[in-house]
Amino acid sequence: MDILLITFGALFSIMNPLGTVPIFVSLTQKNEPKERGKIAFWTGFNVLIILFLSFFAGKYILIFFGISINSLKIAGGLIIASSGFALLTGKFAEHKGMEGKKIKEDVNTRSEISLTPLAIPMIAGPGTISLLITYNEQYQKLADVGFLLTAMVLAGVSVYLVLKSSHYIVKTIGASGINALSRIIGFIVIAIGVEYILSAVLNVIAGL
Repeated sequence: MDILLITFGALFSIMNPLGTVPIFVSLTQKNEPKERGKIAFWTGFNVLIILFLSFFAGKYILIFFGISINSLKIAGGLIIASSGFALLTGKFAEHKGMEGKKIKEDVNTRSEISLTPLAIPMIAGPGTISLLITYNEQYQKLADVGFLLTAMVLAGVSVYLVLKSSHYIVKTIGASGINALSRIIGFIVIAIGVEYILSAVLNVIAGL
C-alpha cells in the first residue's frame, strides 16, 4: 500500500496536471463543455498508455543503448529537479516548450491536442518516463507491480478529473491560486529529483 501511495504522489507531483490547467483552458476555450470533457478523457487515456509503455518497455531501451540504472537515476533526477525549478519559478510552460508565438499558433491549429502537446510533453514528459523505468528495475514482485499499475491508473484518472474541471478550477481559485499550488508542488518535485540523484551516487560509491 505504501508503494501505491508513494508512486501516485510522485507521479502526480512530477506530471503536475494542475500546471497544465491554464494551458488546457486557453486551448479549449472555444469548445463546448462536452468537447472539453472528451479532450480531457483522451488526454488522461493517452497519459496512461505512455505510463504503461514507459514502465514495461523502458528497460529494453536501456539495454539497447547500454545505459545503467544508476546513470538513468542521475539523468532522470536532473530532469525531475529541473521540472521542479520550472514550477517553482513559474516557468513551467517555457520548460515544456510551450512558449513562443509560432508554437502556440501551431498548437491552436491542431484538431487533436490530447496526445500532443497535452499528454506529451506537457504531462508525461521525460521525468515521468525515467521515474517509471527506475521503478521497473526496483520493484519485481508481482504484488509491487500490481500496486504500481494501480497508481498509474489513478494518476491517469486524476489527470482526466483535473482537466475536466479545469475551467471550474480557474474560476474558483484563479491563475494566482494555480501558480501558488504549482510552486508548492515544484518544491516537492525538486526533492524527488535530488533523492534519485543521491540514491544513484550512493549506489555507485558502494560499488567501488
